[in-house]
Amino acid sequence: MNLLWLGDPKSFDVSLVGGKAAKISRLARMYHRVPDGFSLPVTLMDEAHPLELRDEMIRAISDLMACHNLPDFIAAVRSSAVDEDGSIASFAGQHETYLNIVGADAIIQAVTRCWESARSERALEYRRQQGLSVKRPQLAVLVQQLVASDVSAVVFSANPITGSRAEIMINASWGLGESIVGGTVTPDTFIVLKTDLAITGRIIADKQPMTVSASGGTHEVDVPRFLRAQASLNDEQIVEMAKLALTLEVTMEYPVDVEYAYAGDKLYLLQCRPITTLQ
Repeated sequence: MNLLWLGDPKSFDVSLVGGKAAKISRLARMYHRVPDGFSLPVTLMDEAHPLELRDEMIRAISDLMACHNLPDFIAAVRSSAVDEDGSIASFAGQHETYLNIVGADAIIQAVTRCWESARSERALEYRRQQGLSVKRPQLAVLVQQLVASDVSAVVFSANPITGSRAEIMINASWGLGESIVGGTVTPDTFIVLKTDLAITGRIIADKQPMTVSASGGTHEVDVPRFLRAQASLNDEQIVEMAKLALTLEVTMEYPVDVEYAYAGDKLYLLQCRPITTLQ
């Protein structure tokens, strides 16, 4: 068995599945709502051609479809480097992510491109700047069910702008989270006090673009005009996100930078990493 399922104790090993996948796997084991999936460990990056994994991947996809009663398995394919999401280097945006990928062959192609991204000049230069080795980057790949999010958010359990550890900051917008992470949209911003979860700040932005699923990937579209100036989160959702961010900060024992998605009324945890910009 080459693939490692999320929640399997073997997938808690950072040296095997990378920082991103190891963290999210541990959190899935702790019964946070994490999209189901599996990792391709770093050992496969140099030792196996991905086509050799095709049969195993087809079986894994079939199991996921049966388990969740899905007509198709629509994947998010994300890079997970061994030295990623650490206290010094988060690697945010340095390695590739592919969304809305359907079918074993397309997933294998996305996996191959993730591996190739570890050797891109952009990623290697980031490694040099962080004082990390560029000789043999070790990259695992995380394959998860894509959450078709109505609203996405990035939540900081400490305020990265002011440095305040007493506040939680939430950035949220419509659609998939790539618009927020990629900086193409000005998101709504909410500030929540940790002591009593009171919402003390609220800036509703003019949210013009949003990222949505498209054939073989994603693309940006205009937010419907009536939604642009409407708050992307209600108070109940803001508090739910803040509570989970607090729980994660206690669990991880450091301030966290968390990616969430709401699909309908369900909140999904997509990523959790340290905030590397706090003094």
